[in-house]
Amino acid sequence: MCGIVGILGGEPAAGRLVDSLKRLEYRGYDSAGVATLIEGQIVRRRAAGKLRNLETALEQAPLEGVTGIGHTRWATHGAPTVNNAHPHQAGKVALVHNGIIENYLELREEISASGAILDTETDTEVVAHLINTGLADGLSPQDAVANVLPRLKGAFALAMMFAGQNDLLIGARKGSPLAVGHGTGEMYLGSDAIALSPFTDRITYLEEGDWVVMTRTSHQVFDKDNKPVSRPEAKSTVNAALMDKGNYKHFMAKEIHEQPEVLGHTLSQYVDYTQNKANVAGSEQLRFKDLSRLVITACGTAYLAGLVGKYWFEKYARLPVDIDIASEFRYRETPLSSADSALFISQSGETADTLASLRYCKSQGASIGAIVNVPESTIARESDVIFPTIAGPEVGVASTKAFTCQLAVLAALALQAGRERGTLTFEEEAKLVSELTELPTLTLKALSNEVEIQKLSQQLSKATNALYLGRNTSFPIALEGALKLKELSYIHAEGYAAGELKHGPIALIDENIPVVVIAPFDAIYEKTVSNMQEVAARGGRIILITDERGAAQCGTSPETVVVLPEMSDIVAPIVYALPVQMIAYHTAVFMGTDVDQPRNLAKSVTVE
Repeated sequence: MCGIVGILGGEPAAGRLVDSLKRLEYRGYDSAGVATLIEGQIVRRRAAGKLRNLETALEQAPLEGVTGIGHTRWATHGAPTVNNAHPHQAGKVALVHNGIIENYLELREEISASGAILDTETDTEVVAHLINTGLADGLSPQDAVANVLPRLKGAFALAMMFAGQNDLLIGARKGSPLAVGHGTGEMYLGSDAIALSPFTDRITYLEEGDWVVMTRTSHQVFDKDNKPVSRPEAKSTVNAALMDKGNYKHFMAKEIHEQPEVLGHTLSQYVDYTQNKANVAGSEQLRFKDLSRLVITACGTAYLAGLVGKYWFEKYARLPVDIDIASEFRYRETPLSSADSALFISQSGETADTLASLRYCKSQGASIGAIVNVPESTIARESDVIFPTIAGPEVGVASTKAFTCQLAVLAALALQAGRERGTLTFEEEAKLVSELTELPTLTLKALSNEVEIQKLSQQLSKATNALYLGRNTSFPIALEGALKLKELSYIHAEGYAAGELKHGPIALIDENIPVVVIAPFDAIYEKTVSNMQEVAARGGRIILITDERGAAQCGTSPETVVVLPEMSDIVAPIVYALPVQMIAYHTAVFMGTDVDQPRNLAKSVTVE
């Protein structure tokens, strides 16, 4: 994930910016840069690769100036080159950006039509040009930014400085985190408390849609409607920086809300936005073109991600998939050969059963791929090829953002396999990739249901048992919803394929049992509705998660309906994961359990 830092200081800023960026290296990056104001003029130093390359550039050409911004970049639009590295500049404005501007092509055409020349391949540069146009029209920096922010679609965090404005920084966030740091005669901006820890332990976290105007001695926060608001100041410590919850009560809540950002970053590594195609480096190691079957193995939530992946590989690539829980697979002595490929999924990359399964497959000559969140982990090191999730550190034991990022990687891999096997046309792949790029926006909208979910969770917390139902890719999400509820609230819950309701689970239905039905309006929606009517006829308490068409045509009266945006089949399981996460989280909060560290559970299961 990109890292952002800004300084309104009293001493040279460049070295301090680099020091802060080093604290953000854990987020991952492939280029870096800083900019300062020198005698009122913007001066930049940028470098591809690691921060040491930026440090070398600064040694060769030092930067003075006490006002500055810095950035570590994960390449999305455009390769990780010096020219594409941040900060970007257009006239009198320089800025750094974390996220993706989804409507950048439309804005780019508008800017080009006006006669301006864009120098990079990035989506970020259009923001600088739009703000600079406002400045050229006589607007103040604050008004220019206020005019541009509503025009930006997607998820972003921005830090901006302006030529001739030595006592001004402006920051903004939508779907990507940004925090203000308070010093003595100094002020700072940063992606999180880690970035700000070299300077201060006094932090103000901007909320969704906020933007802030800062001087060395003051700051004013505005909400998404441009109304002045007050945000509380929190205290952080250097030692606790990595474990900082921000303005959330629990790490899990923070990590649920980070999903629009991390999904954008993960997708940027696996799809080519300019050509609308999957672009998965290393996929040739799995030999999709000639593969007769793919083996997927994982544990817990990662296994459920693999179940969704099975649907995608078989639908889009026509590739048969065998999937099993790692603790079972490792002892089954599954027949494998050098003609087979195996894919392992693990957040930590250290899960004992998954690692043992990997070693078994490797001993049989199979090609090994791994989807992991820790590229330095044992599973990663022992694989032929790794597909990192760009989720960032996940502290909560119950996986949230790591799960949805695993799904994003699996979706891209399935499309890559489809192209390599000739089962997807160029037009079909382009359409599917275009749908995937909507994930940051769709997940932001899903999060907007949180108040309603909090209310239904209060009622759910009184139950002792619950059922989750779904069909197709919604079936693994039903399993995941039940697993999360069990993990966090200790309420017994089971997930079932909705078509299996009459084969046993229907015996449990009465007026005391909540039934969570995950049912986007898709080709099999009517089948799920039939199962829901069977529940209603027996007095079951239905919680329906669907879209507007699904809500209008459900034919029953659910106790609660959570309405999500309409979306394509390929993104639905990823987006629908968020409400089941929030249901489990808020139910556990009402029950007073330890949300981040549920009893008997560990983040990484490194023993059998």
